[in-house]
Amino acid sequence: MNVIQAVKMYITKMTEESGPGMKVILMDKETTSIISMVYSQSEILQKEVYLFERIDNQSKWDNLKHMKCIVFLRPTSENIALLSRELRHPKYGVYFIYFSNVISKSDVKTLAECDEQEAVREVQEVFADYLAVDRHLFSFNITGCLHGRMWSQQHLQRCSQGLLALLLSLKRRAVVRYEAASEPCARLAERVRDLLRREAVLIDNNIPFNGDMPMPQLLIIDRRDDPVTPLLNQWTYQAMVHELLGISNNRVSLAHLPDVHKDFREVVLSSDQDEFYAKNLYSNFGEIGQTMKSLMEEFQRKAKSHQKVESIADMKNFVETYPLFKKMSGTVTKHVTVVGELSAAVARRSLLDVSELEQELACHADHARHLQRLKGLLSNESVSDHDAAKLVALYALRYEKHASNALTSLMDALKGRNCPEHLMKAVVNVLEYGGAHARQSDLFGLQDAAKITKRLFKGLNGVENIYTQHTPLLKDTLEDLIKGKLRENLYPTLGGDDGYGRRPQNIIVFIVGGATYEEAYCVHQINQAYPGVNVVLGGTTIHNSTSFLDEVKSAMQGVHRTHTRHIKNV
Repeated sequence: MNVIQAVKMYITKMTEESGPGMKVILMDKETTSIISMVYSQSEILQKEVYLFERIDNQSKWDNLKHMKCIVFLRPTSENIALLSRELRHPKYGVYFIYFSNVISKSDVKTLAECDEQEAVREVQEVFADYLAVDRHLFSFNITGCLHGRMWSQQHLQRCSQGLLALLLSLKRRAVVRYEAASEPCARLAERVRDLLRREAVLIDNNIPFNGDMPMPQLLIIDRRDDPVTPLLNQWTYQAMVHELLGISNNRVSLAHLPDVHKDFREVVLSSDQDEFYAKNLYSNFGEIGQTMKSLMEEFQRKAKSHQKVESIADMKNFVETYPLFKKMSGTVTKHVTVVGELSAAVARRSLLDVSELEQELACHADHARHLQRLKGLLSNESVSDHDAAKLVALYALRYEKHASNALTSLMDALKGRNCPEHLMKAVVNVLEYGGAHARQSDLFGLQDAAKITKRLFKGLNGVENIYTQHTPLLKDTLEDLIKGKLRENLYPTLGGDDGYGRRPQNIIVFIVGGATYEEAYCVHQINQAYPGVNVVLGGTTIHNSTSFLDEVKSAMQGVHRTHTRHIKNV
């Protein structure tokens, strides 16, 4: 189950079926992102695609009849209308139309009626209707999917259709399970189940039935169950870049940096296109420093060996290795720039101190000591307002029911340091969004005897790194599912209990409210630890702490506060 490979296969099919000759790809906003996640521009050019156009914003060139047009669109009513207009007055010679999901017969009929010049050669469904972020990670790029506990209908439809496409692209039938206490998870599970029933013939035609294997499971869970993971600073390369710089569709903007070279104002970080990044996604920050040093030394060695170009043979040798040399030069410069900025941010914002306390709050209970250290960091001017607010939010979640809870005085301390109002509101929103009343799970292991024992042993054994003590709740949930221990009353199966008790080998987890790169790393570890088990993780989006606070704000907008009315000042 490799989502990058699945999407790539469809894009390759589209470019090859149109045959040789100059081609243009006509896309919408979402399919542009879907393609750019798995193919670089140079790779697409090799497939004779010389022009990239958006259907909602085409260039004014008229005479392009010599070009074949590959149309790749989501089957929305807006796109059908735009494509109908295109076909009435075709700009290109012939059209090969591919929709990223199931299209209705009535829409196909509408397009056929508009194709008076008979320019259309193909109309097909391909099921590349999601962003393939990594081999085992996908997203729909939706922030703010819920209002309170209710779905936006548009987002519910997008996620259910996307999950159907995912199953079809991975050629997997699936039992649907969901978090029982979550209304949004139940709604999405029902919608996916209905789509699977409606498209039963399509599924039978595309997915072979294997009665001997346990059915793959699609598990739908709620971000509210673990509001802690997205609040933590990260120390693995990929997650750290997202937290401190932000990754959007595999792209990182460095335009805000002084003196950054114009070629590196925006850099692409794709595990599929960048060998160094693929090898070091999950390396911690200390290891990255050492690896960068080795990369620099290797580059310098190669650079020196190319300084002597004296004979024709030398020149030939240099020209042959030049593309590799140039590529290595770009890779070195790119990662040195990124790692340099991460390092500067860590020092500037006292992130070692901040992160140590975050991990302590997430993993241990020691109220008096935590409160004292938190007050100390709130008075430290190098700690950013964003980090200060996150620390108070973590304290609020950990000590919500504590007899000596000092949240009011901490909110006063935030106010005293002139913390912006939206960040003060964020603390209260996080507690309202993901406090004890909103969670099905025992997030901090306060009730479950097995969890308490596990935490005690973990404490006794010591932790290799104080900055990576935390493991997401997802790890426990997945391990229970793999061992056949995930309780049916907490995670029911739609349409009966045919998934319960059997140990699934293929698992797709979808987090309503967004996943994180820390959870993607956790899935990577589980895939390595359990041979034969294959887990894919998806979310409405991939969060860092900033986008998570936006998610919470959106969900809480205009919602009546019921559990945080006692908190004044906000």
